[in-house]
Amino acid sequence: DTAGVSDWSFVHDGDLDLIHQPLDLLGINYYTPTVVRGWDGSRPRESADGHGDGTATPWIACESVDFPEQHLAKTDMGWPIDATGLQELLLRVAGENPGLELAITENGAAFPDAVSADGGVHDDDRIAYLRQHLTALHQAIEQGANVTGYYLWSLLDNFEWAYGYSKRFGIVHVDYTTQVRTLKDSARWYAGVIAGNAVTAADLPRD
Repeated sequence: DTAGVSDWSFVHDGDLDLIHQPLDLLGINYYTPTVVRGWDGSRPRESADGHGDGTATPWIACESVDFPEQHLAKTDMGWPIDATGLQELLLRVAGENPGLELAITENGAAFPDAVSADGGVHDDDRIAYLRQHLTALHQAIEQGANVTGYYLWSLLDNFEWAYGYSKRFGIVHVDYTTQVRTLKDSARWYAGVIAGNAVTAADLPRD
């Protein structure tokens, strides 16, 4: 029920005909799965939705939905790492939209990266995340998903909405005081993925 949010008076006759146009490409952002179940009010409601402990919620009109904890490794955002969700999502969308061109327009992970004494940024956890998700993407393509593009989030550490500069998604480390950029190990690894057009050919040694 969305009556408490809007009366939908902004919808006019003919709107659906106007917006109901064929798609050339569908972009999909994927970071983590969100598990939900119905909440009957008889037990404490779980709120492991990946959005922290803020008072506001992005889940409008979902007061009867429970977000159970997933006992998986997590990123610095507190998001569970599960690449199987990406494969399942792509196959579902492809099955519902035969022939539609798909692109992964965002995929990546935040970790508490820092420049080491040797001058490098050794983010093995991000490499593992990317390897898992690129493998899942490849498996989806092998099973018929028409995916023609993949965009890693992100090239640079940057401003992350309500988290500001405290969360680092980039494969290039940014010192926010000096603006010095440092390639993380994941950047060199991903360069190998691009050069070899394969995940298995991309495990490059550190400099």
